[in-house]
Amino acid sequence: SSCNKDFSCLNGFCPSFVTAEGAKVRKPQTATLSFEKIESDIPLPAMPKIDRSYNILVPGVGGTGVVTIGALLGMATHLEQKGVNVLDITGLAQKGGAVVSHVQIGNQPSDLHSTRIGMGEADLIIGCDAIVAASREITSKTRKGVTVAAINSAKVPTAEIFQNPKWQFPSAVTEQDMVSLLGKDRCDFLDANAYAVALLGDAIFANPLMLGYAWQKGWIPLHHESLERAIQLNGVAVDKNLAAFEWGRYLAHHGLQSVPLDKGARGVRHENLLNMPESIDTLISRLGEHLTRYQNARYAKRFTQAVGQIRTTEANLGIKGHTLTEAVARNLAKLMSYKDEYEVARLYTDPAYFDKLRAQFEGEPGRDYSLHVHLAPPTLSKKDKKGHLIKKKYGPWMLKAFAVLSHMKGLRGTALDPFGRTEERRAERALIDEYFALLDEFNSSLNESNFDSALALARLPDDIRGYGHVKEASMEKAATNRAQLLERYRQPVLSKAA
Repeated sequence: SSCNKDFSCLNGFCPSFVTAEGAKVRKPQTATLSFEKIESDIPLPAMPKIDRSYNILVPGVGGTGVVTIGALLGMATHLEQKGVNVLDITGLAQKGGAVVSHVQIGNQPSDLHSTRIGMGEADLIIGCDAIVAASREITSKTRKGVTVAAINSAKVPTAEIFQNPKWQFPSAVTEQDMVSLLGKDRCDFLDANAYAVALLGDAIFANPLMLGYAWQKGWIPLHHESLERAIQLNGVAVDKNLAAFEWGRYLAHHGLQSVPLDKGARGVRHENLLNMPESIDTLISRLGEHLTRYQNARYAKRFTQAVGQIRTTEANLGIKGHTLTEAVARNLAKLMSYKDEYEVARLYTDPAYFDKLRAQFEGEPGRDYSLHVHLAPPTLSKKDKKGHLIKKKYGPWMLKAFAVLSHMKGLRGTALDPFGRTEERRAERALIDEYFALLDEFNSSLNESNFDSALALARLPDDIRGYGHVKEASMEKAATNRAQLLERYRQPVLSKAA
């Protein structure tokens, strides 16, 4: 929904890009409720009382329509001949940066004496982005028992992800912060992006959906007719924006469970090896099954035996929990399932992949639209001036080749492996052997004094990311860190021996 259509993503060095040429995005199947039915089924909310001024903050990110929400509120207020101040603080943001609209509504213009909402003066927060809404700039303007909030809980990455590939959206922290500030009954969270896509086909309508939600809650001192007319006067995607506003009302009145989000439409579950809350037994079992599909049962058994030995070693130290065992399980599974040609072929021919395509696009993949993959096979690709492999576009025939290649995974790592002689594949196999050797060392020398170093060593493969020259650079950095951590791990043992 937020694609800028320059297709620069294809320049990324990753084998997971497919162009679905001739495909049409599947239209939402649930957006069949008419405006008339919403208006007849949902009662109008009681409007809040304006005491001198009613102050609304609209925090979000640039390029998503935050300023538009402020403008709609301003126009609706003007139509009702009330006083209004709208101040948009955009800074350097054009797309992706923090943006805040300050909207002050008074019964008459003379009731408004400032353009910016001060500390503790916010009556309502329409949080179009959770991170910006939970920032000090916004929370400093709240007052417990007075301020109410509707927050979009959609997980939108920030620029930090470019510097920190392991960055995760702090959803639990932002929600906890807002609830502690305002109270659980005065702060609502909903994934407006997901509802906008499911109901209207595009996440760009998330903000007007949030506006409708907040209005139906009785948190905006403006009439329905005024907001509807403001949307019409705006003149951009009027029908869709009106629909988004009404769907927000519907969700506020009937509850979020009234429109269950189809997980299949939002993406079929993939084999995620990281950050899944589950018991240690379930984790080991799941990763073992993954490695069986990746190679075979014998390969998976080697994994489970190694993890089992570490689990025993950790338990013998009397350390509570399974911190080291979990780290070993996740990272060993990652190293053992490096994404080579056979794995790429297996994933592309997995029925779950085609189910995901059917959920996203109309028609049958390969028949109603053609699929083209963008790859840089080490043995076939040319190199640029920097010595990096150049990706090439391959037609639908490659998917048929994948079907054959996926059944040849038994050749992986053997003398008959046609892809196993490249420097990248040899390095990947060496990392596995190196990790197993490290586990043997843990089993013979782990103690309380070097446990933290062992944990850091066990987690180190998580820093190895990407493919080709990107992965090579991260492997070199990880090797440097490994040498330092290994020296630190062995140091207590040497001191004790001395």
